[in-house]
Amino acid sequence: MTRQLWAPWRLEYIGEAGTQEGCVFCAEAAGELGEQSLAVHRGEQGFVLLNKFPYASGHLMVASMRHLAELSDLTRDEAAELHDLTTKSIAALRAVYSPHAFNVGWNLGQVAGGSIAAHLHEHVVPRWSGDTNFMPVLADVKVVPEHLLETRDRLRAVWPS
Repeated sequence: MTRQLWAPWRLEYIGEAGTQEGCVFCAEAAGELGEQSLAVHRGEQGFVLLNKFPYASGHLMVASMRHLAELSDLTRDEAAELHDLTTKSIAALRAVYSPHAFNVGWNLGQVAGGSIAAHLHEHVVPRWSGDTNFMPVLADVKVVPEHLLETRDRLRAVWPS
């Protein structure tokens, strides 16, 4: 018997991939998305937002306010703030979800997996023992048990000062 698995985010992702006008990070940086914003925290030179198509619950991205693609283009102050936002992202995720570990990293360039390679951003992905299951392997489905806007609000509430 064949069972159907429903992953509505996947069709949206496929439909939007490579067709978006402008830059979603620049739109978030400018505060253009209103209540649909996935931003968790805004700093002076960088900000933290949820990944709209997450690898795991709480998958965050730390992005520069400036539209640039290379790490070497960051000023020292920008690099320091992005690092600080990354450590605060980990602290907030620990406070809300108690993950066992994290994957943290940059996809620099399209070939490296950067689907939005033109705007520098770092991924912070919480991980739990046993969080890899058959769903992504057999069905190309990721199970995210909480709505992104609820995740955003929970992380905003515990953001370290």
